[in-house]
Amino acid sequence: MKLLSTTAALILAAAPAFSQDKMTLLLDWFVNPDHGPIIVAQEKGYFAEQDLEVEVIAPADPSDPPKLVAAGRAELAISYQPQLHLQVHEGLPLKRVGTLVATPLNCLLVLEDGPIETPADLKGKKIGFSVGGVEEAVLQSVLGTHGVGLDDVELVNVNFSLSPSLMSGQVDAVIGAFRNFELNQMDIEGVAGKCFFVEEEGLPPYDELIYVANPDKMDADMVARFLAATEKATQYIVNHPEDSWEIFSATSTELQDELNDRAWDDTIPRFALRPAAFDAGRYAAYEQFLFEAGLIPSVNPVEKLAIDVTAR
Repeated sequence: MKLLSTTAALILAAAPAFSQDKMTLLLDWFVNPDHGPIIVAQEKGYFAEQDLEVEVIAPADPSDPPKLVAAGRAELAISYQPQLHLQVHEGLPLKRVGTLVATPLNCLLVLEDGPIETPADLKGKKIGFSVGGVEEAVLQSVLGTHGVGLDDVELVNVNFSLSPSLMSGQVDAVIGAFRNFELNQMDIEGVAGKCFFVEEEGLPPYDELIYVANPDKMDADMVARFLAATEKATQYIVNHPEDSWEIFSATSTELQDELNDRAWDDTIPRFALRPAAFDAGRYAAYEQFLFEAGLIPSVNPVEKLAIDVTAR
């Protein structure tokens, strides 16, 4: 028995290490607290527990990730539910496979002490945006409830510089500002901001940040394991908010500031506790909303928008 054990040990020592499945995740933005479950899953070894090696990449252009996934250049991208509806109608082969942030974060942001008291006051004004297509659609609905059309405003692509462009006077408002981030950023700079929350301005509730994949190219089992790892990370964040902040912020000196610390606290209640769980009614309602608003030509069935990878 001793000989057999020694031989077995030698065979195991000579065998190559188990190879983890590799996947690429494209973020929607530079790394920030919205991505907490991903970074914590990486740092706590939860991806490794699922035999995954995940490469996380921040985009140069925030509108690129879904297109790159559709083209098969990456396995997953973080995107936005409103954007998904529009891009599926444009013919992109994308489906929602999981949720990262389960409530709206988007808001129409203006200066607290500025001349814009309601969205109606934006007629003839400049509005900054970062992600083409989705923000125009959201903005059209918000403005429309106040009798203002997109033709009545000037849209300015400010890319990553949402609150800076507002504070500098480059624009009179920005759409796509996240209430957990830009509001804190402006407050720290000593400039008070005011958010018009999109879900209070005519839009139905939706998932702000989702994971999208190309259903024809994805490995459903690998995606399911990715979601299991991020679910475990989310549970850890909720149970240990301060410890998880230390883990998250330790990954980059750029994250170790008051802004990200504040945003971390504001984001925790909005993470999807069950990232694989799917609310079909929410997607059906948003699709119907977009159709009634004239933003899409027809109503897609829910199964064309999303897939439950855990049910396969």
